[in-house]
Amino acid sequence: MEEIFALEHVFFHIGFAGYIVATILYIAYLFVQNEGVGKLGSIIAFFGLITHTVSLVIRTINAERLPLNNQFEFATCFAWGIVLCYLFLEKKFQFKYRGLGAFVMPIGTLVMGYAFSLPKDIVDPMPALQSYWLLIHVGVSVIAYGAFAVACGISVLYLLKSRHFAKNPDSNPHSIYHKYFPDLRMLDDMNYKTIAIGFLFLTLCILSGAVWAEQAWARYWSWDPKETWSLITWIVYALFLHARFTRGWRGNKTAWFAIIGFICVLITYIGVNIFLPSIHSYA
Repeated sequence: MEEIFALEHVFFHIGFAGYIVATILYIAYLFVQNEGVGKLGSIIAFFGLITHTVSLVIRTINAERLPLNNQFEFATCFAWGIVLCYLFLEKKFQFKYRGLGAFVMPIGTLVMGYAFSLPKDIVDPMPALQSYWLLIHVGVSVIAYGAFAVACGISVLYLLKSRHFAKNPDSNPHSIYHKYFPDLRMLDDMNYKTIAIGFLFLTLCILSGAVWAEQAWARYWSWDPKETWSLITWIVYALFLHARFTRGWRGNKTAWFAIIGFICVLITYIGVNIFLPSIHSYA
C-alpha cells in the first residue's frame, strides 16, 4: 500500500513539474516567437496532463473511491480540469493560438501548486460525503471551475490586446498580438462560449448540492458561507450572460465580468475554506 501511495505522488510531482515547464515554455514562446518552443510547450502540457491523470487513477484505486473528498483532492482535480479545458480549446483551434497558454496554463499551475501545499493523506469520508451525489456535485464543479479559469485567462489576454490596439491602431501585423492570438472578436466569442459552458455546470453543481444537502442535513439551503459565495458567483456569471443577450455587452465590459467571476470562484473555493467556518470546509 505504501508503495502505491508513493507511486501516486511520483506521478503527481511529474505532472506538476510538467505544468511548470509548459508554463515557462508558453511564456517564452511569446518572446522568442519560435514555433518549436510553442509546440514543445503543448507536448509537455499534454505529458503533464497524462501523468497527472495517472496519479488521480492511482489515488482512486488506493482510496477505493473517487478523489473528490478533501481540499487536496479537489485542488488537484481543479487543476486537472483547467489544463484539460485549455488543451481541448487548443486542439479545437488546431494549435493555431498556442499563445493562449501563456495566460491559462499559469492558472492551472498555481492551483496545482496550492494542491502541492496541502496534506495528501487518504482519509475515510465523513458520513455526509458517502453518497453518489458526491460524484455529481463535485464532478460538475470541477468542469465549471476549469471553464471559468480558461475564460479568465482569455479575458486577461483580451484586455491586454484591446489596450495595445487602442494605443497602437497601426500595430505591426507581424507582432505577437497578430500572429499568436485570435482577433478580438474571436476572443470575445471564446470567452462567451466558455462561460456559457461553465455556467451550465455551475447551475448543475448548485442544484445537485441542494438535493444532496436535503438528504444529508434535511434542508436544501442553509446560507452556509460556501453556499452563499457559490450563489454570488452564479449571479455574477448570470449577469454576464444577461448583459450580453439583452444589452449587447461585448469586449472589455464582459472581459472584466469574467475576471470578477473567477475571483468569486477563488473566494468560494479557497477563501471560504481559509477564513470562514463552513460545513463545506472539507473541499
